[in-house]
Amino acid sequence: MNRRTFLETALAAGLPAVLSARQTAQQPPSLQPFDAHTPLVVERPRTGKPRAGQVVVAIQPHVDDVPLFAAGTMLKLIDEGAKGYVIRVTNDDMGPGSYAEAVTGNARDMKAISDLLGVERTFDLNYNNHMMDTIARSELRARFIFLFRLLKADIVITYDPWGEYEENPDHYITSACVEAAAWMAGGAKDYPEHFAAGLSPHSVTEKYYFARFQQRVNRVVDIAPWFERKIDINLEDRAKGPAGERGQSLRARLDAEGRRLPLLGSDEASANRNYVREFVLYRDREVGARYNVAYAEQFHYIGPEENRIDEYIRKNAIPRD
Repeated sequence: MNRRTFLETALAAGLPAVLSARQTAQQPPSLQPFDAHTPLVVERPRTGKPRAGQVVVAIQPHVDDVPLFAAGTMLKLIDEGAKGYVIRVTNDDMGPGSYAEAVTGNARDMKAISDLLGVERTFDLNYNNHMMDTIARSELRARFIFLFRLLKADIVITYDPWGEYEENPDHYITSACVEAAAWMAGGAKDYPEHFAAGLSPHSVTEKYYFARFQQRVNRVVDIAPWFERKIDINLEDRAKGPAGERGQSLRARLDAEGRRLPLLGSDEASANRNYVREFVLYRDREVGARYNVAYAEQFHYIGPEENRIDEYIRKNAIPRD
């Protein structure tokens, strides 16, 4: 993503999308579409392990995508019992420094972020940054299908394939291939060599799609209990993200100018942490405020389709004579 414009564009991404989703949710039932995409729901923390036995896979083109947009939700699902994995699609070689420094620095950050997320494993697919539109989509889709079957993925978190105004090819190529793979992974004829290797068809049943800009939002996740851990995760994104050690750099600059910001505290750790809270993750605070929670992440959510036959039987079946 374009780090230089992240802070300016992130807020603009949230407001129109949330308002659009609100308007949809307020329509009379007869006017709402019959699909798995509505209405708007505020997903709150749950006690116990309601996600036990499920697998969540976060797919990000770059090392900082999930940390910025979905780390709180990933932490929530794992804490609620899901087993977690991350797939990083590119090697982030367009980051600061030489190509070698960018690749190694982001690989280091990916390891630290994965540890803080508490995932079982991260898979790095190692495509070149900003060049995803030069590869065959069928290749990337096949790799996702294999991993979804291997991991038995129930939930995916990734960029919204229908998000508006997305200019980064890494984002829109990845998300389009994830969406197709999540459906095709459940097919009994696609890639039969997988079955010869011992895998079986496995459909992804839940999708949390995030976006940098406008999207149709129908799921707002309360991440207040996980927000401090989300800050920790973003602080590890040193090589590429808009967090890292930016707070101490700003504090040093102001010191040289004979000024200071009380927000940045008196030490480097406080400066970095408060910088992330105030300037990097502010969208979480502002989205949360609209729904009376401290911090929230927003998504286009697609859940399992209702089995109308089973539901009809449950309501209407009677004992045989």
